[in-house]
This record gives sequence, structure tokens and C-alpha cells, in this order.
Amino acid sequence: MNGDEPLEITTFYPREVEVIDPRRRTVPGSYYTRRSVRSNRRVALALFLATCVSVFLAGLVPGAGLLEAVGEFQAAWQRGIVWPVWEVMVRNGALYFGAVMTILIAHEMGHFLQAKRYRVPATLPYFIPFPITPFGTMGAVIIQGAGVADRKSLFDIAISGPLAGLVFALPITAIGIHQADFVRVDPVHGGAIYGDPLVLQWMSRWIHGPMPEHHELHLNALLFAGWVGIFITALNLMPIGQLDGGHILYTLIGRRAHRVAIALLFAAMAFMFLTGQVAYALMVVLLFMSGPRHPPTANDNVPLGAGRLALGWLTLAFVIIGFTPVPISFVRGVEQKPTPPVRSEAIEVRLQPSLITRPSGSS
Repeated sequence: MNGDEPLEITTFYPREVEVIDPRRRTVPGSYYTRRSVRSNRRVALALFLATCVSVFLAGLVPGAGLLEAVGEFQAAWQRGIVWPVWEVMVRNGALYFGAVMTILIAHEMGHFLQAKRYRVPATLPYFIPFPITPFGTMGAVIIQGAGVADRKSLFDIAISGPLAGLVFALPITAIGIHQADFVRVDPVHGGAIYGDPLVLQWMSRWIHGPMPEHHELHLNALLFAGWVGIFITALNLMPIGQLDGGHILYTLIGRRAHRVAIALLFAAMAFMFLTGQVAYALMVVLLFMSGPRHPPTANDNVPLGAGRLALGWLTLAFVIIGFTPVPISFVRGVEQKPTPPVRSEAIEVRLQPSLITRPSGSS
């Protein structure tokens, strides 16, 4: 992914010190008005439409991206089979677009509607198109009003996005796995390998049973959309700074969350240095720039209750089964040399997007 990952940073800022009854949540009317934020509806709409187009184009060849789709279309043009190839691409793009945008919209509306419920001013979601990546988007951001959310409202706003997204991401993934066929791994062809989180491995075993030796699941539009949805959710649940997980952890343990966030960032840097994996470099830089320390809420003393505490820890635990340390890797094709008496020459190996597969479980 070359460091280009979907990223959502929702910013909350502290407000002036004010004496508030810790047993009640209060939103002063004058403060709410003074610090309210306004959406730029035209910008939000333009970004949304651009993201729709970007995601559709990225889904033409699931997991390969727009550039590979252009290459496949050119090859089909030269072979005189444009319409069959274009028909498959459009179907893939439509399925991927519908699935990914459903997950993203559900995620953002979870945040937005909860913000409205608690009278915390918030902009409309600003979606981020990114057509040069296989995902087609880097997610979306919502700008929150400064210093209005207290501990309870911040918890509800932060946790509603990931949970709403998972309501759609998990069934979409299951459908994609059910539609996927086993394909034998061909060492001749190179390809992109998408690492599977534990939850996807479990779903694959539950639906298809054990994976046959030297086989993989063939990547389709819905399966890749589900993978992207799980990846985005797990990434945002990292308990660091202004990510959803950072908000949730701060509401659970307060300022001790700062030490966890800083430790995770340095652990990520060490991992990239030792393994040579730089996929998360951009995200780490952005998190350092936005600050790993979470600012205090309007009232850190509002109780959450046992139900919210349990839900918060369970949601954060999704990182364990949903995160992928090495999200994507590339396998080079193996050059085959003809045996004598055939004239010796290297056989050209080209990545076929239709052969892009993912490891599943046992592989």
C-alpha cells in the first residue's frame, strides 16, 4: 500500500475550566453557540462524489487498482474482446463501490448522528478520494466542535462509528468469502498478497472449511470490500490520540491512555525499522503531528456505567482480531527457462490482476 492507508482523525479539544456537576452532563447554550462549527456543504458534496468515482474505478479489478485496470482494458482492446472484459470490470466496480461506500457511510453516520444527539457541533463527513491506491479512498473526517463533548458523549460518539461500520463490513465479508472459489497457487505468476486478520481467517474456515494445500481464496469485489472495511475499522480502533480507539481508551482509563498511545507509536516505528515494512509510515507521521496525547473532555468525571465499560473494552479488543500487521506484500513471478533443444530465452512474466489472491488461514 506504499503508506497510503484509510485514515480517520476526529479532533476534540479541551475548553476553558468550568465547574460542572460530575453526575450530570451539561452543555452551556452560550458556549455551544460560540464554538459551533459549520459544514461546507459544497465541499462535502464534491468530495463525496469524487470519492464515489474513485472507489468505483479502484474496484474495476479488485485489489489491483486503477492502473492495472487500465492495463487489462488495453490488453482486451488489442485482443478484440473489449465488451466482455468491460462488462466484468463494471460489475466489479459497482459491487465494490456499493459495499465500500455503505461501510464508510455507516461509520461516519454513526459518529455524526451521535454528535447531533448530544448537541456536539459537527460537520458533515468529508470523504477523501484516493484513486491511485487499490482502496480508492483514505476514508473520511468529521470536524467536531471544540470542548463540548464530555466523557460519556465522547465515548458514544467515538464507539458508534466502528460498530456501525462493522454491522455491514462483517456480513459483506462473509458473502464475499462464500462466493470465492479456491484456486491453486501458481508460482509462475507474481501477485499482491493481502494479509488476513484473524476474524477473516475464522470466517473462511467456518464457511469453506480447512484450506487445501497450495490453494488460496480467489479475491472478488465483495471480499476485497469487506477486507477494506475490516482494515479501516481496526486501524481506527488503534488506541492512539485522535483515532476512534484513542477517544475510547481515554474515556475508559483517562490520562493513562497517553502512555499507551506513545508506547504504541514507538512500537510501530520499531516494527517498521526491524521488518522493513513502511506501509504505516504515513499514518505514524500524521499521528505524531496530530499529537498522541488525548486532550481532556468537557467533563472527565461523568460515569460511563458497567455496560459502556464492557462494550468499550470489547470494541478495542477487535484490534486483536481485525488488524493486519503486514496488510499487503508482493510476490515476484518465477521466470521459467525452456529446456533444450528449445532456444533459450526468458519468458516474460506479467502480473495478472485476475490472479491476485489472499492468504486464508493456514497459508
